[in-house]
Amino acid sequence: MLALSTVAFTLMFAAWLMFGVLGLPIRDEFGLTDVQLSWLSAVAILNGALWRLPAGIAADRFGGRVVFTVLLLATALFSYLISLAGSYGMLLVLAFAVGFAGNAFTAGIAWNSAWFPRHHQGFALGVFGAGNVGASVTKFIGPVLITATAGGTYLGFVEGGWRLIPVIYAALLVIVAVLLWTMTPRQDRKPGAGRPLREQLVPLRQVRVWRFSAYYVAVFGAYVALSAWLPKYYVDNFDLSLSTAALLTATFIFPASLLRPVGGWFSDRLGARRVMYWTFAIMLVTTFLLMMPNGHVVVEVSEKHTSAGTADVLPYSIGLWPFAILVFLLGCSMGIGKAAVYKHIPEYFPTEVGSVGGLVGMLGALGGFFLPPLFAYTTAWTGLPSATFFVLFLLTLACAIWMHFTVLQMLHEQSPELADHFEQPTPREAHV
Repeated sequence: MLALSTVAFTLMFAAWLMFGVLGLPIRDEFGLTDVQLSWLSAVAILNGALWRLPAGIAADRFGGRVVFTVLLLATALFSYLISLAGSYGMLLVLAFAVGFAGNAFTAGIAWNSAWFPRHHQGFALGVFGAGNVGASVTKFIGPVLITATAGGTYLGFVEGGWRLIPVIYAALLVIVAVLLWTMTPRQDRKPGAGRPLREQLVPLRQVRVWRFSAYYVAVFGAYVALSAWLPKYYVDNFDLSLSTAALLTATFIFPASLLRPVGGWFSDRLGARRVMYWTFAIMLVTTFLLMMPNGHVVVEVSEKHTSAGTADVLPYSIGLWPFAILVFLLGCSMGIGKAAVYKHIPEYFPTEVGSVGGLVGMLGALGGFFLPPLFAYTTAWTGLPSATFFVLFLLTLACAIWMHFTVLQMLHEQSPELADHFEQPTPREAHV
């Protein structure tokens, strides 16, 4: 179940974010502006966020096997229809529809939580969440297949070029749906079965749930936003080709995805909150260095000196490789942090993982929708491309401060007993 759900999620994540690469040939074919092109990715990300809460609740009530199979088949249908689109309007509608794939995350979190004991949940959810690496799949296979198959027709009805990619995804999604339905346990676990919907939504009133959501915006919403934003950043600021920029972006995506199991393992053994402290610390250091603008201070030299004029002091610039290394470290911290956030949920809400995980996932993914426009506006307002990372620095700082003051409040109320084991949830702590 864990293996098949992870494979299915990886494939759906790839389909969800495929417009990051398909967008360029689509723009050339349909004569789109950059604004029109940006909306193709934006509407897919939006729809991949809106239904995460219902998807998580449905997995708790009806079982992840049913929900995952439905999502796989629906995504396959919409992906195939994209290959037939003949207008920008139709592309926009289908991009929104294929975004349903993004909601598989909360369904999978609820499904895996139901099957694993508490002391293994962090690692299991980390393995499943590593399916985020699907964001790199299209970046690797897309440019090669688009170039190699452009102008051809396959199986008598499938056009080559960019239209071939969604057809390949559609076929793979159907195959995985069949495997998942036939090979996972027929008697699924449904912790929410028979419970009133209102009862499942009660935990959403707690401030803690919204705090976890803020953390997830910082570690996942920012990950989604940077996955789409970095290729353009590399091209515009380092004068790289799109293929080179895509490869360098992958050095951010891979650790931010594949280190989720490591983050889950650390969270199982060290405690999720301790891991979050380290996550935010590394994110603050890396984003602080990345947000520093290239330039220098100009000092006026007085006539008392040998020669009047100006002097440039404190020059600062960041080259390509230091930038890429810092972005890689940022991706490592996000990958570990994503698992730590979700480790909290089954510990505090063991019977409401679907609803709580759904809300956290929904708000985190919505962060991926809103952050790119925010990057663009702050860059235009300041004239500094590095303003992108200033936004992320402020977001991370706000989350770190909120978390730290919550911990201080807990220690103040329950010390000294709580000081050495504040990772364990208690009834009294549930109101913090």
